[in-house]
Amino acid sequence: MNKILPPFAVIFAAILWSLDGLLRQELYSIPSFLIITLEHAFGALLFFPLLIKAWSDIKSLSQRQWVSLLWISIVGGILGTFFYTKALSYINYIDLTVVVLLQKLQPIFAIALAAIILKEKLSQRFIGLAISALVGGYFVTFGTSPINDWNDKTIIAALLALLAAFAWGSSTVLGKHALKHLPFSIVTALRLSLTAIMAAIILFATQVQIPEVSLSAVQWRNLIIIVFSTGAVALFIYYYGLNHLPASHATLYELAWPLSAVILDWAVRGQTLSPSQILGAILLLGSMTLLSRENLGA
Repeated sequence: MNKILPPFAVIFAAILWSLDGLLRQELYSIPSFLIITLEHAFGALLFFPLLIKAWSDIKSLSQRQWVSLLWISIVGGILGTFFYTKALSYINYIDLTVVVLLQKLQPIFAIALAAIILKEKLSQRFIGLAISALVGGYFVTFGTSPINDWNDKTIIAALLALLAAFAWGSSTVLGKHALKHLPFSIVTALRLSLTAIMAAIILFATQVQIPEVSLSAVQWRNLIIIVFSTGAVALFIYYYGLNHLPASHATLYELAWPLSAVILDWAVRGQTLSPSQILGAILLLGSMTLLSRENLGA
């Protein structure tokens, strides 16, 4: 197997996720849980034939394997998205970069849990590259601007961003655990199906009377594009990469997200990169390039 392909898959999935915000701009008027339910339901339908084919393997899953699948579906698929979206709702009171920066602490949670749960060995070289990548991610996202005195709204947003980081970081590790027992395509199908079911239950349980929501043609189009790009398909590509990588490595490759988001912001909105962001980009790219040459014994 080409050693570059799995890292590239995770990086490519992260780049797709950075495009997600642009596609969701037209969906602002739709309740968030309805969006989560619809996009995961469509994704589940896309991969439904795989579930039928692997039904005998699914029935034989152990309790621990189901716990891993439920964790990545509920904590990663629903709560992580909810916490991050809720944190972003405070952007009228704080700098958006504070939320993005704190969410980028996700690798710390993932690396620690990978060592504890998956018993992944962390070499000194890897730890050095991890620190370099995190520093690069910091500068790409935050530059050299100091963090001002935080008020109560900033603290709440920061805590929500940290919860999102924990949700997604832990889901990387539990996803790797699930991949030890099932093909990545089946994990993708189960993740989408379980998230759609749980999101639908939450949607109906938390609203006494669900309002009628009418989606425009543009909104339906964007929803379908999300499924076939930044949603289900990106998740499929990501799990392919994670299947061949240690979780501690994969979570660092996901730092391509802030880099591609900053580049996208420059390309679309004309926001220029500061010297510190360019330095961060070099650190991030260099760390990921050297990391890809590490022994990938997952």
